[in-house]
Amino acid sequence: MHGQSMWRWIRLARASAAVGLCCGLLLLGAAPAPGEDSLEVVAGSSSIAVKAGDRPVLEYQFTENPAKPYLAKLFTPGGVNVLRDSPFDHKHHHGVMFAVAVDGVDFWSENEKCGRQKHVGGETPKSLTVREVGVALGTQQIDWIAPDGKLLMREARTVGVCRPPQWQATLVGWQSRLETPPAKDAITLSGSPYFGLGMRFVQSMDKGGKFQNADGKTGVAGTNDARSAWCAYTAPAEGKPVTVAIFDDPRNPRHPATWFTMDQGFAYLAATLNLSKEPLRIEAGKPLVLRYGVALWDGAVEKAKIDAVRERIVQWSAEKKP
Repeated sequence: MHGQSMWRWIRLARASAAVGLCCGLLLLGAAPAPGEDSLEVVAGSSSIAVKAGDRPVLEYQFTENPAKPYLAKLFTPGGVNVLRDSPFDHKHHHGVMFAVAVDGVDFWSENEKCGRQKHVGGETPKSLTVREVGVALGTQQIDWIAPDGKLLMREARTVGVCRPPQWQATLVGWQSRLETPPAKDAITLSGSPYFGLGMRFVQSMDKGGKFQNADGKTGVAGTNDARSAWCAYTAPAEGKPVTVAIFDDPRNPRHPATWFTMDQGFAYLAATLNLSKEPLRIEAGKPLVLRYGVALWDGAVEKAKIDAVRERIVQWSAEKKP
């Protein structure tokens, strides 16, 4: 990837099938009709913002802040943000973030004993406006580096977002391709029960919320440490109910995902690989590809509607090459 642009901005309709679930999410909708808002990408020195007309859609922090890149803000179609970045009680919680332990080094927490996910080289993306319902943010190269400076793992991360009119939702695709560094035969992923793709919510969502999953289970008692194709959370944000769901792609190892949910002290949702009980080995030349989807709606959304969105994503994904 060195010597090439680190980020490739591509239009929705021309997105490569190789992006998998990320572009599967993006291709759920058709191009907007004349007069509808375009998507505007605003590139800064360390973050990317996407807007639809005068309303924000998301903000992605692509440089480590301070130790990892992450999705800092995510807005419903109505303009309500649901993510919280670095709250006082857990400064290492950053919106939507992906972190695990690699060969025993913790990349979740942020202290002198923890590793760092470093954004590596390349050009920062340019601002643009597209007449599509979605845009893929390209592929970012991230080096997972131990406290002693040793390279432990390499990641190629692709993030995309779309606003299909028929779903009245904000949809995000997340793909992480994980591989061993050069000259290393294998690495092992492990960690606590919440290590994986985790989401920290705004403070108003910490109380009065409801978890549900694809198997009809509800509450923390029914969803925590349970395996399911998706898990969702409905709670008040800015005085309005919102619903957010994370989908696990059928091609992911150990599908369906094992979920971590909590609503005591604060609310949290994470899709995990059950690494606390079963560490996962990645061998040289055999990268591990993880694909997740995030859907965000205004209002309380029932199971049938969440199922419908996931079924459409899976249908599209099954028609494409891995």
